[in-house]
Amino acid sequence: MNDATTPAAPAVLEVWCELQCPDCHAALGDLRALRERYGDRLEIRLRHFPLAKHHHAYAAAQAAEEALDQGVGWPFVEAVLDRVEELGRRGEPVLLEVAAELGLDADEMDTALVDGRHLLAVDADQAEGKAIGVTGTPTYVVGGRRLDGGTSQAGLRELIEEIVDGLPARGPSDA
Repeated sequence: MNDATTPAAPAVLEVWCELQCPDCHAALGDLRALRERYGDRLEIRLRHFPLAKHHHAYAAAQAAEEALDQGVGWPFVEAVLDRVEELGRRGEPVLLEVAAELGLDADEMDTALVDGRHLLAVDADQAEGKAIGVTGTPTYVVGGRRLDGGTSQAGLRELIEEIVDGLPARGPSDA
């Protein structure tokens, strides 16, 4: 039960993404608009779905996990997506440069890419994505609905808003 002293838990939008995907870069505007509109009422969760056609996507997913561990997850994700083409051309050095630019420990980032400490998290996301029918990126899951943005993102933000607006308020125990 939710009362005036207990804030409602935010709605959750899972974003199945890969950091070398031009479509995911294009989706950033929608994600920023959703953050602006909903603030703390919407939790946007990054889920990794590296595609085989993008050679640096798997390393980028691991780097995003390391950035999250270092406390700068979404800023890192957005900065890498803003350099999608460069990541495709230059690979892992771009990830380390972005880490350094954001004040992360780039040496620790490099070590994480070598020792594979985030492989299980990336593999788990990818396996779960496949299990629920994700085939491309970006794909969103909100209110129990899967929305494929890999083919077209036209109207998706509005549909996400419609779903979020229609969700009942959730108490902390419902999260």
